Amino acid sequence: MAVFTKVTKLDILNIENQFNLGKIKKFKGIKKGIENTNYLITIKNKKYILTIFEKRVNSRDLPYFMNLMSRLSKLKVKCPNPVKSKNGKFIFKIKKKNACIVSFLEGKDKKELNYNDCFIVGKNVAKLHLASKKINLYRRNSLSISSWPNLLSKINIKINKISKNLKSLMKNELIQIKKNWPRNLPKGIIHSDLFVDNIIFHKKKFHGFIDFYFSCNDYLSYELATCVNALCFEKKNSKYVLNKRKSSNLLKGYESIRKLKDIEKKNFNTMCKGSALRYLLTRAYDYLNTPRNAIIKIKDPKEYIQKLN
Repeated sequence: MAVFTKVTKLDILNIENQFNLGKIKKFKGIKKGIENTNYLITIKNKKYILTIFEKRVNSRDLPYFMNLMSRLSKLKVKCPNPVKSKNGKFIFKIKKKNACIVSFLEGKDKKELNYNDCFIVGKNVAKLHLASKKINLYRRNSLSISSWPNLLSKINIKINKISKNLKSLMKNELIQIKKNWPRNLPKGIIHSDLFVDNIIFHKKKFHGFIDFYFSCNDYLSYELATCVNALCFEKKNSKYVLNKRKSSNLLKGYESIRKLKDIEKKNFNTMCKGSALRYLLTRAYDYLNTPRNAIIKIKDPKEYIQKLN
């Protein structure tokens, strides 16, 4: 989440007119994240999230995201539930940009997960995967391995200021990962961005997943690989080290609901390397291209150099 687009009182008035939610008492920008503009809005005694979709989100993908969250909510998966406007649509316009309003999940993210949290998150990832099997939706992963060469081509050698020969490192790793990338793993709908800030806890208990705007159809084990990279490393003396007990608990939690196939286990390291490279590429791109006047904290690409290694 981030703030790229400034919302005015006139915009708020237009929202009130388009929805049957009541008068908006408060609205406040949310600085976390790097993709879309988000505001927390308060109406009566309820809270909602207003999301304004920025340049990386394709407008053709929005029905997928909205319908996915709506159907997951009906299947008792804890996630934001999109709100329809008076004309029965999830999507509306703010400053000529697409926007939506979704329900707010009480609670907050944790800076770091403990061993039990990892087990519970793994369990709920599997529940999400099984529930999504009942949902007939499809979206190609726009940041799948096929997109990485093009993304790499847009990252110029200025990125080497972060780490010596980083551009060459990413190029060589991409060659190796593509060589080893499997073609026949179990697929389904995945969240595809399960970092700590997208996992909500309330009263010390897991309460749901948020920010489904990278969700797509891809390898189920790729989701788990992203979770290992995002949730199971710990920073020690400026170095990121894999906590194997955390990753083990994450996988055990997942397998308590859905058993991994042997072919998924065999290719899991390749999935982990691929996921690490994907985030290194997007963070490197954002480091060079995020507007300096954006109200945002740019995420450090160097973290994923270490995780990739």
